[in-house]
Amino acid sequence: MEQEKKLVDEVSGWLRAYDDGSVDRTWTGPPEVKFMTEAVPPHEEFIEGVATRDVTIDSDSSLRVRIYLPEQSLTTKTKLPIILHFHGGGFCISQADWYMHYIIYTRLARSVPAICVSVYLRLAPENKLPAACDDGYATLLWLKSLAKGESHEPWLNDHVDFNRVFLIGDSSGGNIMHQVAARAGNLDLSPLRLAGGIPIHPGFVRAERSKSELEQPESPFLTLDMVDKFLALALPVGSTKGHPITCPMGLAAPAMEGLNLPPFLFCVVEKDLIKDTEMEYYEAMKSQKHKFGKSSLSVKSFVVINLLWRHFFLLMGFYRSSMYCL
Repeated sequence: MEQEKKLVDEVSGWLRAYDDGSVDRTWTGPPEVKFMTEAVPPHEEFIEGVATRDVTIDSDSSLRVRIYLPEQSLTTKTKLPIILHFHGGGFCISQADWYMHYIIYTRLARSVPAICVSVYLRLAPENKLPAACDDGYATLLWLKSLAKGESHEPWLNDHVDFNRVFLIGDSSGGNIMHQVAARAGNLDLSPLRLAGGIPIHPGFVRAERSKSELEQPESPFLTLDMVDKFLALALPVGSTKGHPITCPMGLAAPAMEGLNLPPFLFCVVEKDLIKDTEMEYYEAMKSQKHKFGKSSLSVKSFVVINLLWRHFFLLMGFYRSSMYCL
């Protein structure tokens, strides 16, 4: 008789982990928001001005990306910037083809215009960190191989300006964005140039509760229980939230002044549970003197604060802020 598997952990509405190592990510929360977690199939025909394609970029690891191609790419006289996206989800849920990402990145690709590449990141607990960061970095190296002519993807090689590559990440994707940018700072990416990064309410925390965690109201998209459980499932065994991936401004992380980072547009929301630690990261960035081009600037990170909004405010159209800096 087959033994029934036992539930060992649960993140309400989002995830259930069992003793046999399996994970069920079927949405069980409020049905009215289920549509945001539904997969949108790729379509190579233009729908509302954007076509999408899924591409396997590493056959050994099965790493895939979704490419968003705006119709303007067929008629513009200049090549378009590329936006490399790392999705959020506490490192444990979400995928590049979810509707919540599809609706944002089709609009962003069309509005800038730019070509967006979103990574199908490996998820925890099956793949603990730094797996997702490794996937993000591997994708940046793939873009470098395209820029050097060592690989070929026609939607990118024919239409992308590899001198304008921007990283963008929402929630835990902002953590991945920081890690990828920090790694890239130690590498000669030429002929590709990393032109900037856009962390959107990144999942930066400390082992100790911040004031905003204790005082800000919770929402269906972010609760203290979700923060604690997702990170416990995602971080390497024995790690705390002071790990460099979740606390890049902490003592365990490389010093900010030693990082070679591109300019950042840093996005925060007023009602975010983890606003205080997000702003701590911003202040750490602002206090360091980095080199930008031929100038030495004391501020290399610009902050956009959206009043009254909470975590996942990108779903409400953050692209209006970001499109002007690309």
